[in-house]
Amino acid sequence: MSLPVTVAAPFKHTRKDRLKKSEFVFYLAIDRKWMSREEAHRVLERAVEEGLLEATTDGWVRPLLDLSAVTVPVGFRPSSRILETVQASQELIQRIAGKDAVTPAQVTAEVNRVIEEEFDGKIRVEAAVALVAKRRGVPFEDLRERLTAEMMKGDEPGTTEKPSLVGSRAP
Repeated sequence: MSLPVTVAAPFKHTRKDRLKKSEFVFYLAIDRKWMSREEAHRVLERAVEEGLLEATTDGWVRPLLDLSAVTVPVGFRPSSRILETVQASQELIQRIAGKDAVTPAQVTAEVNRVIEEEFDGKIRVEAAVALVAKRRGVPFEDLRERLTAEMMKGDEPGTTEKPSLVGSRAP
């Protein structure tokens, strides 16, 4: 919940419906001193990736979240965890482990077996995790879009990423 509050804060404080990217970064890094400029840029990028902000080609950002639904508490300061991203595949591994009362390492080992033994290394991690979840009856419909997006990242032009084992993703 901290990322939406962090993203909403500059717009609510300035009472503007759009800001220059530099104004957004300035607010987070210089005005509030919540983080460094580099971290503020990463927050901006992550907010765009997660659909909280829209960035235009002419350097403006506008919120895609309902600002009236977000409350910025007095004394709010975002935690450093907002810069951490949890991949959908890792979230699904945690979900499988929780449902079946096994460790995430055991689920990861099963995913790696599926990749290597059943598909000869020719399946992406995200697909293998989804397959394991399906076999174990763990719902993952809410993660389907994120899993697909993570798989497609490896298919972007200029990317040399190949399907790999969980925990050993090579660039």
